[in-house]
Amino acid sequence: MIRLGVDVGGTFTDLVFINDASGVLHLNKVPTTPDDPSIGTINGALELCRQASVAPRDVGQFFHGTTIATNIVLEHNGARTGMLTTAGYRDIIHIARHKRPYNFSIQQDLPWQKHPLVRRRYRLPITERILAPAGEIQKPLDEAQVRAAVRKLKDAEVEAVAVCFMFSFLNPEHEQRVGEIIAAEWPEVYLSLSHEVIPQYREYERFSTTCLNAFVGPKTARYVDNLNHGLKNKQFSADLHLMQTNGGVATAEGAVQRPVTLLMSGPVAGLIGGIWASRRSGLNNVITLDVGGTSADIGVAPNGEMTMKHLLDSKVGAYQAMLPMVDIDTIGAGGGSIAYVDRGGVFRVGPRSAGAVPGPCCYDRGGDLPTSTDCNAVLGRLNPGNFLGGRMSLRIDYAEQAIAKHLAGRLDMSVPEAALGALKILNHSMIQSIELNSVRKGYDPREFVLVAFGGGGPMQACEVAEELSIPIVVVPPNPGLTSALGLLATDLSYDYSRTQLSLLSKPDLAKLAREFAELEQLASAQLDRNHIDARQRTLRRVAECRYLGQGYELRVEAPEGELNDAWLARLIEAFHAVHDREYGRHYSDKDVELVNIRVLGIGAIPDLQLRGPAKSGPQPDAAARSDEREVIFDDGNGKSLKLRTGIYERDLLKAGNRITGPAIIEQPDTTTLILPERVAEIDDAGNILIDMS
Repeated sequence: MIRLGVDVGGTFTDLVFINDASGVLHLNKVPTTPDDPSIGTINGALELCRQASVAPRDVGQFFHGTTIATNIVLEHNGARTGMLTTAGYRDIIHIARHKRPYNFSIQQDLPWQKHPLVRRRYRLPITERILAPAGEIQKPLDEAQVRAAVRKLKDAEVEAVAVCFMFSFLNPEHEQRVGEIIAAEWPEVYLSLSHEVIPQYREYERFSTTCLNAFVGPKTARYVDNLNHGLKNKQFSADLHLMQTNGGVATAEGAVQRPVTLLMSGPVAGLIGGIWASRRSGLNNVITLDVGGTSADIGVAPNGEMTMKHLLDSKVGAYQAMLPMVDIDTIGAGGGSIAYVDRGGVFRVGPRSAGAVPGPCCYDRGGDLPTSTDCNAVLGRLNPGNFLGGRMSLRIDYAEQAIAKHLAGRLDMSVPEAALGALKILNHSMIQSIELNSVRKGYDPREFVLVAFGGGGPMQACEVAEELSIPIVVVPPNPGLTSALGLLATDLSYDYSRTQLSLLSKPDLAKLAREFAELEQLASAQLDRNHIDARQRTLRRVAECRYLGQGYELRVEAPEGELNDAWLARLIEAFHAVHDREYGRHYSDKDVELVNIRVLGIGAIPDLQLRGPAKSGPQPDAAARSDEREVIFDDGNGKSLKLRTGIYERDLLKAGNRITGPAIIEQPDTTTLILPERVAEIDDAGNILIDMS
């Protein structure tokens, strides 16, 4: 089978093409087209097909990861959204959970109130009421009120509408009827119904997630539609699949209906790619550092397994998203992060980014503010004549001028010292995030390896690992394209959920079996549509449980087989074990409450089988060392230190080669920096393993 993976970042779009039959890999990296990212994606995919001498119709699978939905949320530039909700509950998304980012500050902005997903004037109450626990109707839906509200929102030029009624997850009748009315009155508006987006209890989280879906919906839907139709117009016959926040994939149709599931899409693909790359070297405990043009994504995978965020932490920006979300942290620390001195005289880097346009000053696209890429350029770490494999020349003089004007002059530093300082700040942001996601969750970074990728990860990784005492840095063969490779290293996976509140001491096993069976049928139907052979599919059950009286539940792998007393006992025992691992204790005498059930439909995809490099001895071939130049490092006291540094071509290095720093390894998609006295070795998988111990 021929597979194609595309990861659209803020600055570059990465594309990977593999033919499973031959194991031949083709790579492409093109600038992202911010006005319509589908243009860059389609053009890059066509280039890859021409490189491989195959027709677009021969591509069997097309996987895509994108940051478009995430960026809409972080930049607060989504659709003007309206909301219809049960009378008396219009302020749920304003009140939230009474939590404050800073407990003791009397002067703070609450982000979900400063930048509301739905302004109060567009949150309209509707007379209706459904009651728990059986979902009976207490107050019928006032359809005349609904029609008046829809017309009011239409007059206000609202672009999307979220419908969030109390207990609609128990009985969706009223939301379904409102959907029919809106389809008749205003068919062109983007519609988000809470029972379709997230049929689970907790009114604030369900309302917030549904409003997020509406907020990102119109722009994301336009993008996905443009991409899907553009691919069909160019004769790509493969169905488009998009990476989701839970590590699974969605069809184009599913992504248009529930774009909220695309939040953190690109970063999840990067984590999967990092796990895959480290496994090829026999390394399992993984911390990933994916540094792109706009942000850095940090993931922690103990034993090579992705972990899911706790419901309390499943947020994008400040907004609660009640979705199964892979545990990844995204910070504003990328190659385009702008370095500046604030009004108080404090030296800062990011989160504001120069992005793809105008980009760093050295790109010569009109940028005039110094970025971390400019800092690496003036320190000699980037090759001005061989950037992106020679496809772009860098103007080092423009970078020096910007750093001198905006940083060095204001801080009474030399240009190299200011550049080193900016990179220290950038690295510290990454270090803090890794500590937050490892040490504070009970994991010791010294027992992990750091897998560095993205355009900027291998440049910063040694300094980050040194500070955290991480013993090994792993740089995959194509680090700038690892997220795109991760798209091809993941299985098809679809997630279906339902609230099922019940005590496991008093279970209705017949009802529970019916609920699981219905979800399994939905998952199987989707896998049928993807033509997944029965031998290549798995249906996994998940239960979300808590002790009676607890506020939040934990995710538990539910047993297979018939639902009976033995099945129930295994589920309870599994929950005790998860609780003990998470909190260091469990309570065998306490009653366990089931909250939600899930079914994951998984279609296995063939493993990526890539050829490793040719083998050789420790000494690299003479041709592999292409140059030598002065590169500036920190002397340990904040001063600049120039060292003659060997420059190596990644494509000419062989398995078994060893390189002692200072050294720089160049390749079209990134640059790897090896600190003085550190030793790097190319292993049989083609990974660079840098010994930091």
